[in-house]
Formats: sequence, C-alpha cells, structure tokens
Amino acid sequence: MVDSLLTRIESLMPKLSKGQKLIANYIQTEYGKAAFMTAAKLGETVGVSESTVVRFATELGYSGYPKMQQAMQEMIRDKLTSFQRIEVSQSRIGNGSVIEHVLNSDIDNIKQTIEETSHEDFKKSVKAISEAKTIYIYALRSSSALGSFLGYYLNLIFGNVKVVSTADKARIYEEFNRIGEGDVMIGISFPRYSHHTSTAMKFAMDKGATVIGLTDSMNSPIAQTATYVLLARSDMATIVDSLVAPLSLINALVVATVIEKKDDVVATFKDLEKAWYNYGVYNRDPNELEVDIASQDNTEESK
Repeated sequence: MVDSLLTRIESLMPKLSKGQKLIANYIQTEYGKAAFMTAAKLGETVGVSESTVVRFATELGYSGYPKMQQAMQEMIRDKLTSFQRIEVSQSRIGNGSVIEHVLNSDIDNIKQTIEETSHEDFKKSVKAISEAKTIYIYALRSSSALGSFLGYYLNLIFGNVKVVSTADKARIYEEFNRIGEGDVMIGISFPRYSHHTSTAMKFAMDKGATVIGLTDSMNSPIAQTATYVLLARSDMATIVDSLVAPLSLINALVVATVIEKKDDVVATFKDLEKAWYNYGVYNRDPNELEVDIASQDNTEESK
C-alpha cells in the first residue's frame, strides 16, 4: 500500500535512535517536501548526518535511501494539489537551470521505464491489440493527449479504434456499452489518477474485454483493474505532468504492433500514400511520389 512507509515508521518508532526519530517525525509531518530531498539534504534539514538517513532507510526495510525516497514519492504523487506541486517543484529546482532539471528528469524517467515495465505484459498487449475486434482507448485530462496520439496511429493501422475522452458518467457507459469478449480496452491515467478511468476499466473487464493499463506504478488504481499493466514513469514540473516516458512507451507499442501486422500495414499505407497524393494532403514533389509508388508496385509484382 502507498501508506506502508508511514505504517513502518509508526511500528518501529519506539526502537529508533534519537537521530532516526528526528527523521521519522519530519517525514510524518513534511513528507511532501522530504520526498524530493537527497539523503544529505534531508539530514541537513533535521540536523543529522547523511549516513544516519541511509541507516534509517535500511532500518525501515528498504535496500537504500533511493527506495525509501521512491516510496515517499509514490505516497504523495496523487495527493498534491496544483499549488502544492508548484511549491515542491520550486524547492527541487532552486536556483538551478529549469531546462536542465526538466530534461534530465525526463531522461531518468525513460531509464526507469525501461527497467520497470514488464516485457511480458508488453508482448501480450501487442498480441491482444493485433487480434482485437475493436480497440477502445480511454484517457482523461492531460492523459487525453496520449490517448489521441495512440488512437491516431492505431486507427491508421487497424481502423477499428474508438477513442473516448468524456468524463460524463452516463456517456462513459454508453460509449463502452458494446464492449465485450474479443475487444481490447486501453486505459491511460497518471497522477492525479482519474476515478472514471479505473471504474470504466473495471466495467470493460466485467464484460469480458482484455484491459490494458498504462500508468506509472503498480500502486496505481489503474493497475488494479487491468489484465496487462504497462508502467511508464511520470514526474511533475509544477502543474505540468511529464508524459515523455509514457509517450515513448506508446511509440514502442505502435512500432511493435506494426511489426506484428507488417503485411497488412504495408498494404494499408500504400493505399494511404496514393490517397494523400491524389488529394494533396502533403506538399511533396508529385514526380517523386509517382516513382516511389510505381517502384513499390513493380517490386511486389516481381516477387
């Protein structure tokens, strides 16, 4: 559970040393700030050494301070209001470069995503999407941008895609009324988690659909209502949700799906290229396109 850190502190409080109790008391009252402090900064804030902070983390059962810090961050991720996010972000960046901090944070998120997301669930998700009768994508608020992006490419590949982004309770279940066995629902939600997304995913699962959850943690309510879970690290830069790692994972999902359905996709995009040319969708040298299409057709005929 996300509050297990505070539970551990409470149960071990009588056994902690004086210095460790100072850390414990600070985390209990100011975990929103402590979650983004280094071990050295936390020690300096409460008046103990960095090594005392590290020993405190291991005393609580974590492999090191980074794991305890991660537990604190997961605990607050869905609880901070917008103005609290601004305060936390300002304290993290301090007088440093905003662009370096944000971009380096995104790099770290992608690295963690590579380590944490399940390759097995990823493969099964690709297979389920490739074989689905209808693909439903549900994403709200800032996650709706991810849903639209994923829906655009999957619709080009398959044409049996329905993107839903309504928060109206009646319309949610109207949109998903026909979902059932053989269908796939992809629910996308990151902190602050949407209650509508997790309940809609449960509805889809109860109707027999395969449900894929794209979220940031196994503690997310999205992970609890999914057949397969794809984890992508998200972070916050003031009120802005960093969705770089989730978008990168979506890119991988689309690429893997294209590879899975290569023959069908090639045929589809040949038709699209001709349509795009005939109706002037892109500004391109028409002679070049005619040669490209002709050469592709000749190549296929010679096989």
